[in-house]
Amino acid sequence: MAIQTRNKRSATFSMASMSDLVFLLLIFFMLTSTLVAPNAIKLLLPASTSKTMAKQTVTIYINDNYDYFLGEVLVNESELSNLLQSQLAGEVEGTVVLRSDKSVPVQYIVNVIDAINEVNNRTQAKHKVILATSPKK
Repeated sequence: MAIQTRNKRSATFSMASMSDLVFLLLIFFMLTSTLVAPNAIKLLLPASTSKTMAKQTVTIYINDNYDYFLGEVLVNESELSNLLQSQLAGEVEGTVVLRSDKSVPVQYIVNVIDAINEVNNRTQAKHKVILATSPKK
């Protein structure tokens, strides 16, 4: 007569706890991603009531010290056009979002627009500039 054990060991693995863990991680990353500030450079944007949403290709910042940043990299005004051309390579109708401090004189904004127009003339593209603003209270 063969002796049999009452408790049989199962070789299967329960995935219930794994799916709970995945959902908890998903919720954690969704909550923490909304807490990340979208502006890497701290600026006081000018206020406006207009709302323009566009897919941004490149972001340029001008801070209150009149420094130009392409993304988060500090650049000179003289090399802005060449760096923009390399960032916009392969794009025909790219959008450049200009985030400028509200204390910056208009001439610095015009310098960015001129650099993008120069890139458009060199590459026969139709890149456009959008000035980022904060909502008017």
